[in-house]
Amino acid sequence: MSKLIAVTGKGGVGKTTISALLIKNLLDAGKTPVLAIDADPNSCLDAALGVTVTGTIGRAREEVRDAVSSGAAAGISKNEMLQMKIEQSLAESDGFDLIAMGRPEGAGCYCYANNVLKDIIAKISSNYPYVVLDNEAGLENLSRRIIQKVDLLILVSDNSNAGLNTLLRLYELAHEMEMRYDKLALVVNKMRADALPPRMDEIKVITKADIVIGLPDDPEIAGFAEDNKSYLEISPDNPLKIKLHELFKEV
Repeated sequence: MSKLIAVTGKGGVGKTTISALLIKNLLDAGKTPVLAIDADPNSCLDAALGVTVTGTIGRAREEVRDAVSSGAAAGISKNEMLQMKIEQSLAESDGFDLIAMGRPEGAGCYCYANNVLKDIIAKISSNYPYVVLDNEAGLENLSRRIIQKVDLLILVSDNSNAGLNTLLRLYELAHEMEMRYDKLALVVNKMRADALPPRMDEIKVITKADIVIGLPDDPEIAGFAEDNKSYLEISPDNPLKIKLHELFKEV
């Protein structure tokens, strides 16, 4: 049975960084293979993991639509063709594979591709002991019900009041969308002080979070982002990576 970890939060708080470092912890512990799902239309998890994505769900959707319109899809169903193209879009690497949502490149509803992505995740995730889903800002992908049940839901914020308010809103939205999870983790990222914001005590009570951790504003991580380096190259004794091990232990 696969363990599914979903990471989300408001824009710019480091969701992709946390997703990549969680994958790094899984790789170091030999919990492989890992399936990484980049559900952010901006598709930046591949760079964080040092791989190149050549195809996305969005692009596959457009190619299949064009093939059906031109009659080039004769002899194969639309669903079969889209599933084949999505599977061909899987970027393979040492210890993990990555699939990216991308963005729709033309007019039309994205619901069909969402539904196929949901089916594909259900089918291929059984081949992986761990699946890490890096969401776009907010719970958009979760609200589309691409994923309805996760083992660990990680809500990420910075330590600003606006960020913490968003954290509470994400928790409320997860319940409005009837999102089911076994455990809830709250992460305050890019902290410049050792202590968590005082409001986190109240927020932990409201959300009934299983774990609350703060992550430092780390200069090595900042340098990786500036130099476009893979987070998999992070130092073994990096304090942020070590702190994230607390999340890793939850699954």
